[in-house]
Amino acid sequence: MRKDSLAKRRSAPPASSQKESPLLSFSSTCSTIVIALFVFAFIFENFAIPSSSMASTILVGDHVIAERANLAPATTWAPFVHYRQVHRDDIIVFKTPFLEADGTHWTLVKRVIGIPGDCLHLQDGVVYRNGVAQNEPFAAHPTAADYNANVDDFPAVAPSIDAGATPDWATDFSRYLHHGDVCVPPDSYFVMGDNRQNSYDSRYWGFVPRQNILGRPLFVYWSIRIPELPDNAPASQRAAASFDELLHFFTRTRWSRTFHPIR
Repeated sequence: MRKDSLAKRRSAPPASSQKESPLLSFSSTCSTIVIALFVFAFIFENFAIPSSSMASTILVGDHVIAERANLAPATTWAPFVHYRQVHRDDIIVFKTPFLEADGTHWTLVKRVIGIPGDCLHLQDGVVYRNGVAQNEPFAAHPTAADYNANVDDFPAVAPSIDAGATPDWATDFSRYLHHGDVCVPPDSYFVMGDNRQNSYDSRYWGFVPRQNILGRPLFVYWSIRIPELPDNAPASQRAAASFDELLHFFTRTRWSRTFHPIR
C-alpha cells in the first residue's frame, strides 16, 4: 500500500503546472485578438445594404459578410490564399470608379455582367452578351409600366447627363462602341444590379477597374426591415438609420434571412 501511494504521488503533476499563469493567459488572449483582427482586416468584412438595387437577391437592411481575399490581386507573401479571376455573374463589392464631391468613393454591390473582351447591349431589358441573349432568372425585367429606354435599350439610347449618367461616361462611352455593343476593356468589368429598373450601375458611370474590387459577399448574417436610403446618403442620415435599427432590433429583424447564402 505504501509503494502504491508513493507511486501515485510521484506520477501526479505539480500543482503549479495545472493552472495557467496570468502571463500565459494574457499571451493567449492577445494571440486570439491578433488572429481575429487579421481575419476581419484582410479576409472578411461586413457591409450593410441601404438600397434595393440588388433585390431580390440582396434586400434593403441585409448585413452581409464579404470575403476579400480570393478576388484580391495575388501577392507573394500569402501563397496559402486561393486567388481566382472574376467570373461572369459573380456578385462583387467594389469602390465606384468616380469620386463624389467630397472626394470619396461609394462602396456598392452589383453583379458582373461583362468581363474583359465581352461585348454587350440591352434590348427591351434583355442582356445580349457577345450576340447571345442571356437567361437571367435573378434579374427583374421591365414591364410596360416601368420600361425606361435609357437603361433597357443600352447603348442604343446613349447615356446622357440629363438621364443621370456621369459627365465622363456620357462623353467617353462612344470610345467603347463596336457594332452597337459596348465592349469591356482590359482589367475592367461591366456591372449591373439585379433590380435593373432601380440600379445605379455601369449603364450610368461605366466600367469597374480591377483594382476597385474589394471582394464578394458570401451570406447575410443579419437582416432588418428599414427604409431604403439612396447610395449617396450623407453620414448623418446613415447614423440615424443605424440608431433606428438598434431601437427596433427584435421587432423588425428578418430572422429567416440569417445565414442566407448570396448567389
